[in-house]
Amino acid sequence: MLFTFGLYLVAVFAIGVIAWRRTQSNTGYFLGDRSLGPTATALSAGASDMSGWLLLGLPGYAYASGFEAIWIAGGLLIGTWLNWRIVAQPLRQQSAEHNAITVPAFIAARFGDPKGLIRPLAGIAILIFFTFYTSSGLVAGGKLFVEVFEVNYTTAVLLGAGAVMLYTLFGGFLAVAWTDVIQGLLMCLALFIVPWLLWHGSDASVMQALAAQGEALVNPLTDNAGEALSVIAILGLVGWGLGYFGQPHILARFMAIECDQGIPKARRIAVSWTAVCLVAALAVGLLGRAFMTEPLQDAETVFMAAVGMLFHPFVAGVMLAAILAAIMSTADSQLLVASSALSEDIVGTRLKLDPKQALNLGRVAVIVVAALATYMAMNPDSGVLDLVAFAWAGFGATFGPIMLFAAMGRNAKWQVVFVSILAAAVLVPVWKSLSGGIFDLYELVPGFVLSALILWVGQTRKSIA
Repeated sequence: MLFTFGLYLVAVFAIGVIAWRRTQSNTGYFLGDRSLGPTATALSAGASDMSGWLLLGLPGYAYASGFEAIWIAGGLLIGTWLNWRIVAQPLRQQSAEHNAITVPAFIAARFGDPKGLIRPLAGIAILIFFTFYTSSGLVAGGKLFVEVFEVNYTTAVLLGAGAVMLYTLFGGFLAVAWTDVIQGLLMCLALFIVPWLLWHGSDASVMQALAAQGEALVNPLTDNAGEALSVIAILGLVGWGLGYFGQPHILARFMAIECDQGIPKARRIAVSWTAVCLVAALAVGLLGRAFMTEPLQDAETVFMAAVGMLFHPFVAGVMLAAILAAIMSTADSQLLVASSALSEDIVGTRLKLDPKQALNLGRVAVIVVAALATYMAMNPDSGVLDLVAFAWAGFGATFGPIMLFAAMGRNAKWQVVFVSILAAAVLVPVWKSLSGGIFDLYELVPGFVLSALILWVGQTRKSIA
């Protein structure tokens, strides 16, 4: 198992070195000089989206809650398709026209930023939420390395953080995108094989085996305690799909595709990959709950437990490398976008840097963000899905309505855009801190609605075709 992991890491670092030699500017470092083909764009967008939560968080949720988890998966699949359908092509065209290499830079150029306030505000929001998001990946990496290397959790987190930081630090966007292609294929393969073997190795009916442990597990309209899901609960679960429109690491892939004519092909590949992976991740959790005899203390380890039960150690190493792939393919993207926010949108707007200085500042920013995320990931009781949910809500509410507004050719004064970003960024953590009644609704939904309402009320008649 260790040998398999070693081979995988060597391959990833080799890609990082090759990409480092081809990266000569901050545009290349943060956006790959807009040179990605449709297939690479699709798989990179999917892999950077589906972090360690795809193999840990979502299967764990399905293991614990049964068919209730289909609401999240359904919302995510619809959100993926709509994002590619509505946002991808206009963003590629408009970001190139404005020569914008970050989401804050695009928003500022698209709506105007005469006071220089939108870019740093958006950059700060990205830095805060991505620190949580990257932390979720390092928590997942910690759980994985504890399983594989049998080390304590703190050492495991440091190992994972070091692996991700090194090749992101040197290779930049190209290293991230190229490795995403390999990692996306590996994730899909592992997620297909594991549930198939779990199902093939049992003579019992999945539904009967689940129902024997509780009728609530087979009813998508009840929670794991058997209580009927409220409309608020269902809206909150399906509402995960709203988050796609505002995820900077996914939007960066739209901005980086070589030409917008390749977007329809990329969309078909990306949506198909996402559908297969979501269904397979649900199947891992449901089949694991149905057929694994020993109950798990941590539901988010169901994929790892199934792999250990089904495979020879060498093959198990390949399967577990898929978790590392999922973690690295998202954490690297998050580090890169967060560092671009710090170096380009927060610091870079106040300093006049030449291309080499901007590139070096971006690499320093990778180290800073990685250190903060590592510190946050040191709590072994952290849940991968919980951390992802908060960051996903923050980005979806803060940037999603604005990106839709821009894609549909709408316009608004810069002051309105500033207020919409600030309002959503504040509402998400405040809403999350409250509970009971309407406050049980996933914080993404009210944040998204508030931001969209501000933009709609404050829109101007002048539209951009």
